[in-house]
Amino acid sequence: MSIHPTAIVDPTAEIAADVVIGPYSVIGPEVRIASGTVLGSHVHVHRWTIIGEQNRFAGYASIGGDPQDLKYRGEKTALHIGNRNDFREFVTLNRGTAGGGGVSTIGDDNLFMAYAHVAHDCHVGSRVIMENAATLAGHVTVADHATVGAFTAVHQFCRVGPHAFIGGFSVITRDALPYIKTVGDRNQAKIYGINTIGLERRGVPPASIEELKQVYRILFRSGLNTGDALRRVKERTWSSPEVATLIDFIETSERGFIR
Repeated sequence: MSIHPTAIVDPTAEIAADVVIGPYSVIGPEVRIASGTVLGSHVHVHRWTIIGEQNRFAGYASIGGDPQDLKYRGEKTALHIGNRNDFREFVTLNRGTAGGGGVSTIGDDNLFMAYAHVAHDCHVGSRVIMENAATLAGHVTVADHATVGAFTAVHQFCRVGPHAFIGGFSVITRDALPYIKTVGDRNQAKIYGINTIGLERRGVPPASIEELKQVYRILFRSGLNTGDALRRVKERTWSSPEVATLIDFIETSERGFIR
């Protein structure tokens, strides 16, 4: 492995043979870092963090820090990171809390731009983009292929659905619907149609996108209340699995959703 002489690595850390650790980086106790991962300068990987293969960490990232939760009392919790993620400058990721399940998780192939923050007990899927200074409060779930825009804040316990697109500077205090564009500040965030461009880029079939547009019109542009609109949608047969995912997301929402 390549460890710069100014780096500090705790003797209990388990580091794969080809990991690169840059100048002045600090690796805490009981950390595990798998093959192909590269840490730039001044990266701090805190205790009890597990990092998969081929991840990249830019300068001054803080990975697996203690939860910013007043209830935390130093108990052993974890952060688990998957493979091939790119964490840019000053990204901060916190471990879980005992009350929230004890672990925060990051999937695969994600991009976290500079200053993005993931708080305790969050679960981020795969192929997610968190843009500059995007912030997740505690207990937030972000599903696969979602994009969280720059300087956006997501309230604790909210969900961001798969393929959701959240515009920059948004304040998300309720669930953000899958496959849909959501933009706006506090109490004024609104939905603005299907995330067509994002879905096309990710290979969703045109027929599925068309069905999502039809369902969107029934749910949110027909003037029906949510219950009646859902009943009308469910009266029809839809071939795309995306429609089923959207319906399930709405029906399982606990905080309500932005519309």
